[in-house]
Amino acid sequence: MILDLFAAAGVQATFFTLGWVAERHADLLRRIAAAGHELASHGWDHIRVFKLDARSFAADVERSRKAIEDAAGVAVRGYRAPSFSIDARTPWAHAVLAEQGFAYSSSVAPIVHDHYGWRDAPRFPFRPVPGSNLLEVPVTTVEIGNRRLAAGGGGFFRVLPYRFSRWAIRQVNGREGRPAVFYFHPWEIDPAQPRVADAPLRSRLRHYTNLEGMADKLRRLLADFAWGRMDALVARELTRAEAVAA
Repeated sequence: MILDLFAAAGVQATFFTLGWVAERHADLLRRIAAAGHELASHGWDHIRVFKLDARSFAADVERSRKAIEDAAGVAVRGYRAPSFSIDARTPWAHAVLAEQGFAYSSSVAPIVHDHYGWRDAPRFPFRPVPGSNLLEVPVTTVEIGNRRLAAGGGGFFRVLPYRFSRWAIRQVNGREGRPAVFYFHPWEIDPAQPRVADAPLRSRLRHYTNLEGMADKLRRLLADFAWGRMDALVARELTRAEAVAA
């Protein structure tokens, strides 16, 4: 369904993919790549980075990248940490990605959240490793007075009215002149998925709210804005940074 949504809108996107999924569903990854989308790493099995040390994180990233490249026959240049889990607790993570030759990471959520967040991180792309071209591209936030709000998709997009997301992206695109980074998960457009009845109430509200309307909201979003792959955004941001430096 996701590939059909993007094809109908004429949009190419980036699929941050788990290594174990690539290992089991190589045919799907080849379909994604053949449709013109970018494949990037989401780690091996969604262990949050702050639960690893530098050595195990490096092994996780290397294993995932190899599985995706072997499955799809394309080079993997980008990485997104599970649950945006690169933060102040993992100062070594970006250096590991730089050592492994990644061009970019999109692993930072510059907000306060009970599961993740790095409130003091920059809101827009930055180089986290001195002497390296690795670019960190944080997920989109919007500022209202002294408050910083998540505005880059996921559960926030499902739960909040569509007009908030549209307003926030227009603020970032227009007033601040920067691209928005938006994400969602495949399960978010599957209202028929199994339900875990004994999960904590907060988890159930986050996971199951408005699944039925997600596909239609995505169609509106795809129609209201121009979207593209992360690697193309990174190339433009590097050009922009060079122009500012000059």
